[in-house]
Formats: sequence, C-alpha cells, structure tokens
Amino acid sequence: MITLSVIKADIGGYVGHSSSHPLVLEKANERLAKAKRDKLLVDFHVTRCGDDLQLIMTHQNGEEDESIHKFAWDTFLDCTKVAKELKLHGAGQDLLADAFSGNVKGMGPGVAEMEFEERGSEPIIIFMADKTSSGAWNLPLYKMFADPFNTIGLVIAENMHQGFRFEIHDVKEHKKITLDAPDEIYDMLLFMGAPSRYAVKAVYHRGSNAIASVSSTQRLSMMAGRYVGKDDPVCIVRSQGEFPAVGEVLEPFTNPFLVEGWMRGSHHGPFMPTSIEESNPSRFDGPPRVVAAGFQLSGGKLVGPRDMFDDPSFDKARRTANEVADYMRSHGPFEPHRLPLEEMEYTTMPQVVRKLEGRFVDL
Repeated sequence: MITLSVIKADIGGYVGHSSSHPLVLEKANERLAKAKRDKLLVDFHVTRCGDDLQLIMTHQNGEEDESIHKFAWDTFLDCTKVAKELKLHGAGQDLLADAFSGNVKGMGPGVAEMEFEERGSEPIIIFMADKTSSGAWNLPLYKMFADPFNTIGLVIAENMHQGFRFEIHDVKEHKKITLDAPDEIYDMLLFMGAPSRYAVKAVYHRGSNAIASVSSTQRLSMMAGRYVGKDDPVCIVRSQGEFPAVGEVLEPFTNPFLVEGWMRGSHHGPFMPTSIEESNPSRFDGPPRVVAAGFQLSGGKLVGPRDMFDDPSFDKARRTANEVADYMRSHGPFEPHRLPLEEMEYTTMPQVVRKLEGRFVDL
C-alpha cells in the first residue's frame, strides 16, 4: 500500500497575494529531500499554485499519520521564517495554531490524502487552486464521475458502468452524506450545487469501492472565526482503468465556471486553468486559478510532473475566463460579483457592519 499526501498552506505571498518566492520553495525542497534520505518519505515534489506552497508526498505510513503531518507542519514553520525574513505578505497566515497537536487538520493547512494499492499503471492528477473555496471541486468532480456528456466511459466502458459513490461534507454543520451516481444524481445535485456549504470530500468506484478522488474541505474562516484568506483547496484524482481517462478528468476545466473567492475572498469569478508558471493571480488578486500536475506512480515514486494545463487546447478557456472577469468586474461592489450577504459574514464585512449598528432604527 502507498499513501499519497498533498498538504498545502499559504505562508507568505510574493508580491502581495500573487505568487510564491523561490527561496520559500527552496527551503521546502531542502526539508523534503532530507525526509526522503531519512526514509520518512518514499518520494516528494514541491510546487506552488499562486501564493500557496504545495507539498506532494508519498509514504507508507497511512492517512492522517502524526509523523507525516508534524513534518509538514514543521516545514511550513521553517518556510514561514524565510517568508518573514523576506517580509512577504501574510507570512504564516494559514498557520492558525501555536503548536502542533497530532494532526494538521483544523490547524489551517489544507490536506488531501489517499491510501491505495498501486496498479500496474497509476496515472494521477493533482489539482491545486488559488483564490477560491473548498467547494470549487464540486462541479468538475460531478462532470468527471457522473456526467456522460463529459465522461463517455460511463456509457461505453463496462468497468465504469456501475457508477461512482460521492462522499459530501456539510462544512458548516460538520456532517457528511454518501450518495450514489447515477441512482441518486438528483438528490446529489441538491447539495453539490451549493458549494459554499457542501463540498465533495471523496469519490469511490461503486464496483470495487476503490478510492477515485479525495479533496481538502477545510474552511479557513470557520476554523479561525474570522477571515484569514480563502481555502485554496487541493484535489487528487486517479485516472484510467476503472476510473475516467486523463482527458475526461481534465475536460471539465475547458469551461471556466464561476467560483467564490477572488479579491478578499468576497467575489465570484471564473476558474481559470493555467500552467503552474502562470498561476500568479494578479488582476484584482485573480481571477481564481487552477493548475494540474500529472504523475505516474511507480513503486511510490512520483514520475513527473507533467504540467497538464500547459496546453494550447486550454487557450480558449483562458480567453473566456478573461472575458467573464471583465463582465463580473463591471458589477463592482454589487452582487452577483460580490458574494451574497450570508457568505460575506465569513469575510471582512462584519467589522464594517458592527461600526454602523447603532445607526439602524426601526421602520
């Protein structure tokens, strides 16, 4: 069995919230290389999406392992020291706890982990996002694993014909429900269509119960009790064989659908697929970005990555995203560009409202 862990944190932006400094990535690489030499890790890859540091690690310790999570936490602390020396913006902003307490869940960093038996060929796509929330994966995961107009394998591949099982989390009430596709698609869409509250945590093949996908569902503002930045989630997707083909996994991102986030985490904007090199959200701190790192696993070794969105076939999606960004920006501080009031309570708006409370009078 091999465990793939993707743990991320925003520990300082360069410049502003737009990118990651090379010295931060270098420090993370140093630490993960030592962990590999010390046999804690089988393999690793350090990358970024915008200003988020991404630690991609394989090991044999299983999910939620304390030694792996503590190592990631300590790596973020060391990288935060570098960020503070460089006076990077928001240094350490995703680290919400003073000390490690056994697991990074609930401490700020985003986590997606899966343990599985490596197949004869194991293609994996790791999606990483910046300037958006944990529900951003709902629509693409639905299209990958439940929509035959996106994934023809659901129709013509016998080993996918039974469909997939979705584990959906209520991030406000801290509850979960598991629903099957295609049988319960209508019920499923009731929840998945509300990504500000419900987020797909995992997807399983119904025939084999094999894990197909897992994502981070942590909501930073709910953990911190205040706005400290958007969640910037990650998502791991296995492909080929009894899972969707690589092309079916990537296809949902040809449409830059709207997600919440963008400037101050308070706006709707188009989800723009870019290369890792171009994942530097600068226009109004956006638009929200998504990158895709593709790997082949071989004995736990990460063969890759291939930068899957560094491809001219996504040029039209990027052009459309810029056009949608123009249209949404034209609304300025008005909805639907700005998030609805019930979502603004998780940003910086409550402080403004409190200042004016005494000026409201009965009609």
